[in-house]
Amino acid sequence: MKFINIGFGNMVAIDRMVALVSPDSAPIKRLIQDAKDSGRTIDVTCGRRTRAVIITDSEHVILSAIQAETIANRLEDESLETTDDEEVEDE
Repeated sequence: MKFINIGFGNMVAIDRMVALVSPDSAPIKRLIQDAKDSGRTIDVTCGRRTRAVIITDSEHVILSAIQAETIANRLEDESLETTDDEEVEDE
């Protein structure tokens, strides 16, 4: 199982991520509020502004202070490393 850093030493399992979105739109704000009301929110912002929202397959909503683009780049880098590892194993 691969993990990705979402800020301040917090990690999320890549396999469990369903969506990575910006918190700016009204539907995402409603989703966050609904998750807070039902106790499904995990806030890892350490008191900073929420810049990315991660939705998991267990319907938990993770709030991160790292921008969504930065997390997406880390995901892309992780997938490239995995592809490179598979090519080395094939040889």
